[in-house]
Amino acid sequence: MKSTINQLITKHWAVFRLIGVMGIMLCLVSLMSLASNTGNKAEVSTATLVVKKDSVASVAAFKKVYRVLMSPRCMNCHPAGDVPLQGDDSHLHTMSPQRGLEGKGVYAMKCSNCHQPTNTPGKNTPPGNPNWHLPPANMKMVFEGRTAHQLAKQLMDPKQNGNKDMKKLIEHADDGLVLAGWNPGEGRTLPPMSHAEFKKAWLTWLSTGAYAPKK
Repeated sequence: MKSTINQLITKHWAVFRLIGVMGIMLCLVSLMSLASNTGNKAEVSTATLVVKKDSVASVAAFKKVYRVLMSPRCMNCHPAGDVPLQGDDSHLHTMSPQRGLEGKGVYAMKCSNCHQPTNTPGKNTPPGNPNWHLPPANMKMVFEGRTAHQLAKQLMDPKQNGNKDMKKLIEHADDGLVLAGWNPGEGRTLPPMSHAEFKKAWLTWLSTGAYAPKK
């Protein structure tokens, strides 16, 4: 009897081993699927921000956002006129480039002629980004001279914010040009808080009702 059992085990060992390997693979697939679903849930929760109105928290958050938006790293590309601003003192760009219809300059003086895909090495040399531009002529999205009240209202108006709904406003915190503000090249000051702090304030403002300060 013992010999017969041993023969059966030997004969079917390959089958037992295959079943074991398949079981391990199935477990791994299940774990990977679970991890994937968890990541998707995190993305969805950010994309579908739940709004719970709180005017006090909202205004406090926007005051932090406003400090960043009015810093040279943001305001210089959101001028009141058609010439971008430059430097930490936000003076008119010395080369006097013009906005143009698409916000990318006019004729031979295109933004991309000097602003390369990456920062040019050296102090105070042109910062870079593959999509460097001003807002287009039909949607100037001016920051310069705006009060906190005016800018908050403007940012929530699709007719003035680049046709952005809530989802696009959330995503804009991680836009390439927004992120470039925290990598401006040598010789330039950074925004008054980290990008992580800015994004937290931005999402808090939106998720608490996007209230505008009184002034």
